[in-house]
Amino acid sequence: MSTTWRHLPTPARAIAVAASDAVTAAQAHDRDGLDAAVDSLAATEGSGLVLGAVVRLLLEETHPDGLGGDDVRRIIEQCARAAAVWEPAVDPHALLVLLAGALGIHDQDEEAPGPAPDSLARHAALLVAHLLRATPAPLAGYLTAAFAEIERTELQD
Repeated sequence: MSTTWRHLPTPARAIAVAASDAVTAAQAHDRDGLDAAVDSLAATEGSGLVLGAVVRLLLEETHPDGLGGDDVRRIIEQCARAAAVWEPAVDPHALLVLLAGALGIHDQDEEAPGPAPDSLARHAALLVAHLLRATPAPLAGYLTAAFAEIERTELQD
């Protein structure tokens, strides 16, 4: 385990390690590594919240003037095409759900089932890996910022 996450409480550490492993596997086009990390991410409560915060932080950094519909479409298209080369299960709809959720504009309709937790975890790793290509900053900084933001929000509530 990386010493980067030793300071985190156990649940947060599990999310950070699994998210790091999943994104690293996605960046390396390592399907087996992604499968293993996705299993861990999908089973860890709170991982979706953390990954959603990471996606939002990346979107804010890579689109400082705001994000329009064309930007969202382009991100989904580019991410899906790049991932489809090595990950045939990529689903543009799951990417859209993740982007909309990270931006706070998607309320899951209780009548219509959304993507399964393992699908969301897989696509979150693919999306984060894709968005990281546009920034020189490492994932660890975004995960740290996401945990801090979540902690601030919880303290305010």
